[in-house]
Amino acid sequence: MTAVSDAGAERLLHDLMAIPSPSCHEAEAAAFLADWMRGNGYDDAFVDDAGNAVGIAGSGSREVVLLGHIDTFAGFPPVRCEDRKLFGRGAVDAKGPLCAFAAAAQRAHMADEVKVVVIGAVEEEAATSRGARYALTRYQPDFCIIGEPSQWDRITLGYKGRLLLDWRWEGGLAHSASDAPSPAERALNYWQAICARCEEYNQDMVSIFARLDASLRDINTWQDGVNGVAEMTIGLRLPPGIDPRSLTGQLPETNGAAVSARGAEQAFMGDRNSALSRVFRRAIRASGGLPRFVYKTGTSDMNVVGPAWNCPILAYGPGDSALDHTPQEHIDLNEYLRAIDVLTRVLESI
Repeated sequence: MTAVSDAGAERLLHDLMAIPSPSCHEAEAAAFLADWMRGNGYDDAFVDDAGNAVGIAGSGSREVVLLGHIDTFAGFPPVRCEDRKLFGRGAVDAKGPLCAFAAAAQRAHMADEVKVVVIGAVEEEAATSRGARYALTRYQPDFCIIGEPSQWDRITLGYKGRLLLDWRWEGGLAHSASDAPSPAERALNYWQAICARCEEYNQDMVSIFARLDASLRDINTWQDGVNGVAEMTIGLRLPPGIDPRSLTGQLPETNGAAVSARGAEQAFMGDRNSALSRVFRRAIRASGGLPRFVYKTGTSDMNVVGPAWNCPILAYGPGDSALDHTPQEHIDLNEYLRAIDVLTRVLESI
């Protein structure tokens, strides 16, 4: 099979981005990617029982899993190309890295003992991480690369953990002139208590990665008969050393509100001196770059599979993560091609 050309790799990304695939609606995109891999020389390609697009290249005993995600954040700005910049949802997060995986595995001349499994996982953008959790039960790789934007010459070694809190208060209304707090004020009081708890934890923290951070994801109030109702969702980004499950027992007093936790993920950091890291650094230098390490304040499927697979792992992919989820999301196609070259070198060196 002829190696996919640069133009073919760019067309793959454009065509996959043209298929909307927000979380829980990835079927058409997964089928397209599986068909592309099947038609471009992979030994096997299919959509698995979780809905992931999977391609397998090689049949050796040493397994390398390239775990990207095919779902995207909500919204679908028009796909367009201007001055070698491809705009559209998923360009950076994370169809760009996923397509770089697919193209590199197709191009690479790997050792006989190597088998590469490319996975376009579903529901990474949701708290469920359904695709990655299914992959946990099917593979036990010797090496794993997570497909997330880091720019072509940077290597991501770690991600913060996460905990989502759903807060709800319902009770009798009082006149606005009374001393009783309104439902909105009750919500604000709890949010301020969470912020104070984070500030207390962060007093001596210098590194952003070491901080406990809170974000107000959503807040709503309304009247239901004689009662007032307030609901909000708070996101907590957890540094290493904080167990999300034990954190639920250390939350501020709820004062009559109901609080439930979900989306718990432990922070995870890979080894900067692993064999996989060394191969990546050599590949980036060979492609003309100066490799750098980064740690991300968000989460990824590395949080899910890293502790379970316990193998050399890192995240890599083209694109600027500051553009994630934004209306201006786009990728530099020249950077995309350089990332494919780096990944191809990595797969041929393992």
